[in-house]
Amino acid sequence: MKTTLIAVALAASSLLAHAGEADVRKAVEAKLGKVEKLTKAPINGLWEVVVEGQVLYSDDTGQYMMLGNVVDLKSGKNLTAERQFALLPLELAMKQVRGNGKHVLVTFEDPNCGYCKKLAKEIQKLDNATVYTFLYPVLGEDSFDKSKAIWCSGNKMKAWNDWMIDAKEVGKASAKCDSAGLEKSIETGRRLRLNGTPAMFFGTGERVPGYLPAEEIQKRFVAGSL
Repeated sequence: MKTTLIAVALAASSLLAHAGEADVRKAVEAKLGKVEKLTKAPINGLWEVVVEGQVLYSDDTGQYMMLGNVVDLKSGKNLTAERQFALLPLELAMKQVRGNGKHVLVTFEDPNCGYCKKLAKEIQKLDNATVYTFLYPVLGEDSFDKSKAIWCSGNKMKAWNDWMIDAKEVGKASAKCDSAGLEKSIETGRRLRLNGTPAMFFGTGERVPGYLPAEEIQKRFVAGSL
């Protein structure tokens, strides 16, 4: 009898959990659009909701939506920022590894951005870093043309550094070039509401809108490792 009651209780709990999830999804989608991911948040009574690449939080009823960061006071970690970082589609980015690649940095850059060119040179000074660079041409048609030529080159990372560091012309993209990945990269930046370049995201989830020299980037790597 006791075993049966426990089984019934567990089943009821499961049904309530699913009902809550369905209610939250329905309520959020009615106001904000398609929910990409919906999971229990680390705080009781909250759901983590991903809409258009953004991490949001909802109560169990889907009536209240919260914007902002959830921070684990014990560890000091910004859980929302880390989760947001984890959602980045890194397969669309150009990748370069310095040393053992321990530290991770993601950048969004425009090929005609002066500070992006400064950043490209600073990245060469980093120790033990993996850098993912998204092409994000926002400065005009010429920026898109250059980005497309880089995207469609045989070696994207080399073509990028040749242009950004050594000012070697990138040429033009072939008419047969499939730039669907570039379009997705641009859409990612828009979803993140990036209004300028460079924009940087660290593995800790920290977001920096603008340029930093290698020394400052390295300091953030060290701080994030503590």
